[in-house]
Parts: sequence; structure tokens; C-alpha cells
Amino acid sequence: MKKTDLDKQQALKLMGKLNAAIPPSRYAGAAPAVDRREQRRLDQAAGLVSFPVKLHQPLIAALQAKAQADGVSVSELVNTLLADALKD
Repeated sequence: MKKTDLDKQQALKLMGKLNAAIPPSRYAGAAPAVDRREQRRLDQAAGLVSFPVKLHQPLIAALQAKAQADGVSVSELVNTLLADALKD
């Protein structure tokens, strides 16, 4: 392997490590991060299932505003609203 190829490989390794690093706590809302596997395990234990849905931007903004005003997460708010709507 040529020296330039070796340098490129080392640079790629370094960039991969930098991209995988946890962001500094100076960013707003930074909390101790739970890795994806652990978060998935916690969600499954709570009975949560991922269900992606495409919504229009004004509706998303309204949901985020209501969730923030109520002091709950958007997921909890959507869960409550859907459960109430399906009671009929």
C-alpha cells in the first residue's frame, strides 16, 4: 500500500471516530445519550412501537406547540389524542 493510500485510510478512520463521538454538552437540550439499542429495548419494554406517519407542517407545528404548552412529549400527546378519537 502506498503512503498516500495509508494516509487516506487513517484520515477516514479519524473522521469515523469524530462522527461517532457524542456531541459536547454545550448544545441546547443535550442529555446523557442512550444508545439506540438500549432505547429500543426500553421502548419495547414500555410497549411502544415505531409508527412513522407523514403529516402536513402546520399540523406538526400545532402538535409541537400544544405538547410544549402541556409539558408532555409529542409522542404522548399524539397517543392521547388518537386514543380519545378512537373511543367512539
